[in-house]
Amino acid sequence: MEPLMKDSESLKDYRRVRRLAIRSLFEIIEQSSEGTVIVDRDARIVWINERYARRFGLEDPGRAVGQPCEQVIPGSLLRQVASNGQPILLDMMDTAKDPLVVMRLPIHDDGGAVIGAIGFALFDELQALSPLLKRYASMQQELASTRSLLRARQAKYSFAHFIGTSAASLEVKRRARRSASTDSPVLLLGETGTGKELLAHAVHNSSSRAHKPFISINSAAIPEALLEAEFFGTAPGAFTGADRKGRQGKLHLAEGGTLFLDEIGDMPLPLQSKLLRVLQEKEYEPVGSNEMIKSDVRLIAATSTDLEAAIKRGEFRADLYYRLSVLPIQVPPLRERLDDIPALTEAILEDLRSQHELAPAAMAALAQHAWPGNIRELRNVLERAALLSDDLQLNPGDIRAAIGTLVPVTSPPATGPLASNDQTYSEARQHFDRELIQAKLAQCAGNVILAARQLGLGRSTLYKKMAALGIAESQ
Repeated sequence: MEPLMKDSESLKDYRRVRRLAIRSLFEIIEQSSEGTVIVDRDARIVWINERYARRFGLEDPGRAVGQPCEQVIPGSLLRQVASNGQPILLDMMDTAKDPLVVMRLPIHDDGGAVIGAIGFALFDELQALSPLLKRYASMQQELASTRSLLRARQAKYSFAHFIGTSAASLEVKRRARRSASTDSPVLLLGETGTGKELLAHAVHNSSSRAHKPFISINSAAIPEALLEAEFFGTAPGAFTGADRKGRQGKLHLAEGGTLFLDEIGDMPLPLQSKLLRVLQEKEYEPVGSNEMIKSDVRLIAATSTDLEAAIKRGEFRADLYYRLSVLPIQVPPLRERLDDIPALTEAILEDLRSQHELAPAAMAALAQHAWPGNIRELRNVLERAALLSDDLQLNPGDIRAAIGTLVPVTSPPATGPLASNDQTYSEARQHFDRELIQAKLAQCAGNVILAARQLGLGRSTLYKKMAALGIAESQ
């Protein structure tokens, strides 16, 4: 018992214990580390152990004494520590051989003044820090993935990206800006390639939900059997092959933000009724679940389909149409806003990072085409013309060659169906579409795939339009 009592009493001598602890700590670190160096207040080396000296090419440690620390140890920060007295407890220092994990501490005199600094190279191999580094790398990767996902779920465009100063374009932007101030559904109507999705992005970015997700879903691009699961999500093990953890749907991902439903005219009737419930009751039920989930989503829908005609054919619910068309916006085709072509051309060439310019006659040639594929076709033509031309100034020949088959801009005939005063817009558009498709099929010798490509339409979309308009495939 007597030795134990003596040790216990000796520990009460704080100053002595502290001095012993410091000496022990120094000896342990110095012996186990890869190198130790001490500098004075001017960052000149006072002492360096043999291991550290050899790492930097000195067989005799004495040759380092008196030299500035950076001259012996490139990249050393001991001068900074000796100057400001602030320790650097853990850092990485690159060397010609391998990176080092280092610790730098100031040295004080009895009065507390900084008289130098000491540095320890703790590890020359990072295996000892492997768990910490792996955890750090994992956290960085997860953070980068989250940031990337957030960026992917943000709207990309604003109203500044909808190029055009024609009366038709200004009216579209006016109505779209007004719709951004409300939470009511928006229905964007117009042909493919007119910029409906761009407007959806712009409405979201100008709304109070701009900081929330913007999620898109294309009803025509997803098989009907999977569309409901894609839209509402699935409960765990909802069906054979389903994720055992369940899967979040687009409605969940868009919570608090905006859900953009592109080509809503192709949405199956059963799903239309469920979407109507979301709009009316603000709730939905995942596939295979009995749980009702509340929904706070602003809906923007777009279609190139004539929904009124689809209602008459029994392919679209009238009640859903009326619920969606609170704020309908008709996006005009390019042939109705030809005055915007110069500004659109400049913006497209700039986006393509092209140095090409159009001669005045080439710009006039663009205005002679009816642009059945609209702005998407215009971009395609300009990109093709720029790639094929050897000159930086595009001429009318370059433009005509890039267009291929010219669809002339024609005025409505003075007589015939379009001249009827009691004709609706829907009927007039059907008449125009029928004549355009019939003319294109005739030019392509009845080849639907080629006609669809030249019209800027998908093959299935053209087949649907032909069926709706009563155009035979053999034409």
